[in-house]
Amino acid sequence: MHKENAQRAPVLQHVSQNVRRLRNSAGLSQTALAEKSGVSRRMLVAIEAGEKNVSLATLDRVAEALEVAFSDLIQAPELADHSRINELAWAGMPGSKAVLLAKALARREVELWEFSLEPGDVYASEADPEGWSEQVYVVEGELTVAFAGDEPPRLVGPGEFFMFPSNQPHSYRNEGDVTLRFVRNVVL
Repeated sequence: MHKENAQRAPVLQHVSQNVRRLRNSAGLSQTALAEKSGVSRRMLVAIEAGEKNVSLATLDRVAEALEVAFSDLIQAPELADHSRINELAWAGMPGSKAVLLAKALARREVELWEFSLEPGDVYASEADPEGWSEQVYVVEGELTVAFAGDEPPRLVGPGEFFMFPSNQPHSYRNEGDVTLRFVRNVVL
């Protein structure tokens, strides 16, 4: 978040609203949050006013002091699904960016997988234990996530992601004409 970028304005507004709301919920004054986080009061005033670009490291210190996740500071406050973030968190040179897509609570670990499926290929997965979830992000091609039972399949295109509880049998299918490449996180 250290470079000027017109696309970033919404995330600065989200940070402003979230820091103020979370600070008030915690019963902290700006001075108390400054002392607890090691971030100057002047910087906190500017952040809450939405006037100041702030480094990721500074936001991380504020999140830690408020005892919340980093993502809680940058996500849109009005989102109904708080696991989906999809916010630009950093912009560098033109074309360089970091987008926080989603968050999931993990009790033990998160597995990161890279998948390639040729046209017509299928990867079938049995049901995971209750409480596990999967996140998929498509790089190339179109992914069909199919579920056992009555739930309709979900199509996920390039640049899109999908999260679901994986406590049911499911499969990843490439029903397209090109190689499918996607990233899969298993959250345990």
